[in-house]
Amino acid sequence: MSNTWFRFKKFKINQENCAMKVGTDGVLLGAWVDISFANRILDIGTGTGLIALMLAQRNPKALIDAIEIDEKAFLQAKENIKDSPWEDRITAYNIDLNLWNPTYKYDCIISNPPFFEEKVLSKNSQRDIARHTHTLQIDDLLQKTSVLLKKEGQAYFIFPYDKSEQFIEIAKKYNLFCIKRTLVYPNQESTKAKRVLLQFSFREGLTKEDSLILELERHKYTIEYQALVKDFYL
Repeated sequence: MSNTWFRFKKFKINQENCAMKVGTDGVLLGAWVDISFANRILDIGTGTGLIALMLAQRNPKALIDAIEIDEKAFLQAKENIKDSPWEDRITAYNIDLNLWNPTYKYDCIISNPPFFEEKVLSKNSQRDIARHTHTLQIDDLLQKTSVLLKKEGQAYFIFPYDKSEQFIEIAKKYNLFCIKRTLVYPNQESTKAKRVLLQFSFREGLTKEDSLILELERHKYTIEYQALVKDFYL
C-alpha cells in the first residue's frame, strides 16, 4: 500500500484520496522546468498539488492556477495547498481543462498528463481518470495549451519516450514547437529512455537535447539527479 502522505523539505503531501500518488515523474517535471521568468503559471491535472507546490517554492513571485477534474483529488490538493507556506499564491479549481477559460493568459503551462491508452480500463474510475487519455485527449491538451499560453510563453510536459514523437508532431498542429527535450534513463544500464521531459514554445527552431540518468544502482542516485531534486527531497 502506498503511503498516505509524503514529506518534502518545505511542504507535506497528503495523498490518501488521490489515485495517483507522489512519483518520480511529477518530481522530475516540477524540478526541471524553467519558471524563473514566470509571473503566472497553470498546472493542468494537479492531482495532489505536488507540482504546483514545487513551483511555488521555486518562484516566490508566481501566481499559480492548479486545475483538476477529479473532485477527490481536487479536495486533497486544496488541503495540501492550504497547509503549505504558499496558500496565498496557489489557487486550485475543480474543472475540466476544456471548460477552463480565464480572462488572462499564462507565462508558463505545465502538465504531467495521462498517457495510458489501453482499451480495457481498471475497476478504479478515479485512477483511470488520472492515468488514461480517454478523459483528456492529447489533441485537447495541446490545443487548449496553445490558446492559454502567452505569445512568449513556455509549456512543459513529461511523457513516455516511445510516444513522445507523436506528442511532438501533434503539438506542431497548434504551432507549439519542441525546443528542448531531456531523455530520462532509469539507470546507467538502460539502453532506452523511459521518459522524456519536453519544453515547447511558439518559436520554431532547433531542439536542444540532453539526458538524465536517475540511478547508478538500486536506491543509489546519480549526482545529476540529486542536484536536480536537492531542494525537495529530505
